[in-house]
Amino acid sequence: MAQISPTKSKLIETKRSLKLAREGHTLLDKKRNVLIRELMKLIDEAKEVQAKTETLFAEAYKALIEANLYFGIENVQEVGLGVDEFESLEIRLRSVMGVEVPEIGNLDVRSSLAYGFVRTNSKLDVARKKFNEVLVLTAKLAEVETSVYRLATEIKRTQRRVNALEYVLIPQYEEMVKFIESYLEETERDDFFRMKRLKSRRES
Repeated sequence: MAQISPTKSKLIETKRSLKLAREGHTLLDKKRNVLIRELMKLIDEAKEVQAKTETLFAEAYKALIEANLYFGIENVQEVGLGVDEFESLEIRLRSVMGVEVPEIGNLDVRSSLAYGFVRTNSKLDVARKKFNEVLVLTAKLAEVETSVYRLATEIKRTQRRVNALEYVLIPQYEEMVKFIESYLEETERDDFFRMKRLKSRRES
């Protein structure tokens, strides 16, 4: 406080800074709450997708094991070499209170068979279908988990700013306003009594 210049202009400036700090605190608090709601929704979604992925993985591996037992591992691997690799992946970004989170577009999972029917049967078709479904869910899980990480990081950063305003900056400005107002009131009282004494002397 000793370094503060207790003038009316400084009081106006400090009150303006205090008002901005309070408005900033309100906005950041609202942002944090929106981000937390979005995060909780995504966490629930992540749990659901993860559970589905684990179940589907188990089903896919079971179907693959059955196909391996029926055709032989080497034959299944040979058929697998003829299946086109997945290449198309569309990733868009959406903004949640200024935080960019990914959105994966519809995956181009080929539905046409890349192998003939002579040396295969429905067991291999089931395994292929299950792994395609796993691929889609894995991409969705990556989208949700990345969004959760980015939102959690931003919430932590926003919380630090809210705390800095609430517990440091706003109290400092409030103390400065009180100090300057108290100083100016004291100065006005001294001036008033000084003027009153001068007037009394002149009248006497």
